[in-house]
Order: sequence, then structure tokens, then C-alpha cells
Amino acid sequence: MSARPAAAQVTSATESTDPCCAEPLPVLGRDVTVPLVTGGEVTYAALDYAASAPALQRVWDDVAAYAPYYGSVHRGAGYLSQLSTDLFENSRTAVAEFLGCREDDQVIFTRSTTDSLNLLAAALPADCQVFVFETEHHASLLPWRDARVTYLNAPRTPDEAVQTLERALADRDPSPSSQLRSSRGGPTGPALVCVTGASNVTGELWPVRELAAAAHAHGARIVLDAAQLAPHHPVSIDELDVDWVAFSGHKLYAPFGSGVLAGRSDWLRGAEPYLAGGGASRKVARRTDGGVDVEWHDTAARHEAGSPNVIGVYSIASACKALTEAGFDELVARERHLIAKVREGLAEVPAVRVLSLFGDDAPRVGVISFVVDGWNSSHFAAALSAEYGIGVRDGLFCAHPLVRTLLGSEPDEPGECGAPEAAPGEKSLNAIRVSFGAGTPDEHVERFVRAVKELVADGARWSYRTEDGRCVPDTSVAA
Repeated sequence: MSARPAAAQVTSATESTDPCCAEPLPVLGRDVTVPLVTGGEVTYAALDYAASAPALQRVWDDVAAYAPYYGSVHRGAGYLSQLSTDLFENSRTAVAEFLGCREDDQVIFTRSTTDSLNLLAAALPADCQVFVFETEHHASLLPWRDARVTYLNAPRTPDEAVQTLERALADRDPSPSSQLRSSRGGPTGPALVCVTGASNVTGELWPVRELAAAAHAHGARIVLDAAQLAPHHPVSIDELDVDWVAFSGHKLYAPFGSGVLAGRSDWLRGAEPYLAGGGASRKVARRTDGGVDVEWHDTAARHEAGSPNVIGVYSIASACKALTEAGFDELVARERHLIAKVREGLAEVPAVRVLSLFGDDAPRVGVISFVVDGWNSSHFAAALSAEYGIGVRDGLFCAHPLVRTLLGSEPDEPGECGAPEAAPGEKSLNAIRVSFGAGTPDEHVERFVRAVKELVADGARWSYRTEDGRCVPDTSVAA
């Protein structure tokens, strides 16, 4: 039985031999027009890929072709149920190939990166100590709070990141219950390092392979948050030598609310199911005392209770295949071309300061955050949207400690409206983030750079006000 019904196929991103001239991959929404507050309409420039990337046309076509065949997964003897089950499990295989999984790794389907990392947090063995940099997205910063967690300060170079982790692991707390011995002779228990592959704030790539080597040298395991890395660069569990990888479909051009946790199976098999229910159980029987005995699966099904999101899972598999077929070499080269356009354009505006941990020369993906002198970032982002049809993100990007570290002691910026509320004793700080990827045409980033220059030079053409904490155009009066 075919795992995928016939669907429209999308060819490679380009037939050109020059990757910088490659055409963007077809995505939904590329022809959507939006109204401008100043009058007229313009094609929408979606430059918020780091939040949710638009769906690849290939993904949409594949899902539409499957939709008439939709049926229950692992639940029925009928043809559609069997086809859906086959498609679901073949999607697991496709994701494993995309991630370069090892033979005994498990691929577990979840709702998102956040869900994946919370699942792993629930599977930590007793006395496990977790190490996480303050630079992480909240999805990988917060799930470990019930464990013995050590938060590491933001490093300013990749080498410093590795050295900081090595020191922390060498000095980690002893675990009386463990029989293992560290290189220093003291008792050590299980440990886990959680690190991002690419920052959702600065776009900078982290030294994942070196951090994995440091973790393993000290008897720790490592999980990679690849939410921002996987859409832009190839990710191989085997080559990076990480123990787990987590990512989300909605950042990988695959909508419908699905995610992945892939990697070593032992901690996952040894943990209670993340959710208790049908699908996770192999056998359930009443006891004579009135209770219930349960035998749980030891496969990925152990943590996939309930009817699975087969369309979400299939969309991830479709996106994995589409990106692989397009060729990451071409995708990376074209993205570097776009990054250069944005960075060179912003560098021509003295009022703009790009945020960075590792410096201007650090390799990065298409995620750039910045602040503008004389502007509150919410006001600036609102003007980009209302007056130019450009969608970006403003705020702290669910990475509050990192953004506050990067903004540091800067004074409050004046702004017409939209300043987010600060915590007690803290300043009201926020930034602007522009992000793009495989579906972004040159015109969108060129329009963005022009808009930044015009807003800084001439100011907004419209008046704005605060509504429900957001900066919005004041439609009662023109600027």
C-alpha cells in the first residue's frame, strides 16, 4: 500500500546554477494583499518566519491529496484506517531519515517543541541535574523547573559557551543515589544539557557538536532545541552526536500543530507515559481488589496516547521531504544572500542597533533582532505593518532573559504607544525581529530595508495608540 496518495509535486527550488539567484520555494500566502492605513493595498511581506513559517505549497498539496482518505490511526481494519496508519508510520520513517537518527532511536510525535521538551522533562530519571543557558527560548528554559536545574549565564563567544558548560558539569552537584563516578572522583548522577541550535532572537548558530562532546565527556546527555535550526540547516542526530532533537512543524513550513522528539529510547521507555490513555497501553485488566493493571508500550506509542494528529504528522514528513529535495546547500546559500541584504541595509542606518551575542561575523540563520534609537519597538513594528504591509515581531520573543541581557542598561526608549508592561523593578524593554526563510522573495527584504530607512528618516505617516497592550493605527485621525 502506498504511504502517500498521489499529490502535486514541487520540483527543486531552482534550475539556476547560481544559488543566490535561486527562486524561493512556493509557499501559501505569497500573493495575499493587505490594506495600508495610508490607502491602497500591497502584497503582504511575511517576515515573521521565526514565529510560524508559511506552509509550503508542496505540503498543502500533499495534505489535500490525502484528506479524502483520512481515517483512524492504529484503530481500524478498514481500508482508510489501514492507509492512514501506514501513512502515519511512514511519516515517522521520513522524519527519522531527515534527522539522521540512529538505528535504535525513537521518533515521538508531539504537539510542538514545547510539548516535546516537557515530555522529556517528565521522563528524566531521579536525581537528574539539568544545565541550560539563560539564552534559551522559554520552551527549552522552563520545562526543567521540577528538576535540579542550573541556569548558565549568556556566553559572548561560542568558545565561552563550551567552557562555561564544561566548568558547570565538572562542578555539578553530587548525587548520593548514583553509583557512577566522575573524573574528579566524586559521585555523580544523571545529567542533561539543553541547548538551542540557532537563537530565536539573534539567529546565531550555537556550537552544538562541541557542546555535545563536552556533555558526553562529563557523563551527561544533551537535547537539541532545533526549532529554529531545522528549517534552515540540515540536522543530523548522528553527526552532531546529540541524544535528542526537538522541533515544531509550524516553523518547518508544516501547519496543523504537530512536533517531534527524536532520540535515545531508554529514558523514554523507563518513564511513565506522558499521557495515560488509549494507544499508550498494550494491555489493561481489572484486578481482584477492584483496581486496574496496565502494561504500557515500550515503543514511541508509550508517549502518544489518544488519536494522533495524522494530518499534522504527515505535513511534517512532507516538509522534510520537500526541503531535502530542494537541497539544503541551495537553501542555505540563498538565505545567506538575504541575510546579507538585510544586515547591509540596516548597517546603513546609524539609529539601528542589531542584537548579537557572538558578534557580526558569527554564522546565523535568517533571524535578526534590532532596536531603533528614538522608537519604541512596538510602535516601529506597527508602522511597518500598517504603512508598508510588512509583518515582523516585536517584544521579548519568549526569550525574556536573553533579550533583557542584550538590551542591558539601555534607557527606556520614547514611543508613541505600545510599550509592553515591565515586571516590578524592571524597565520596559522590547526589540524588533525580522525573520525569513526558504519562501522569502528578495522583494520582501528589500521593501523592509527601504521601510526602515524611511521610518527613521521621516517618521511614521500615521498616528498610533495603545489598544489591549498593542500599538495600532489610530483610525480616528490621520498623522
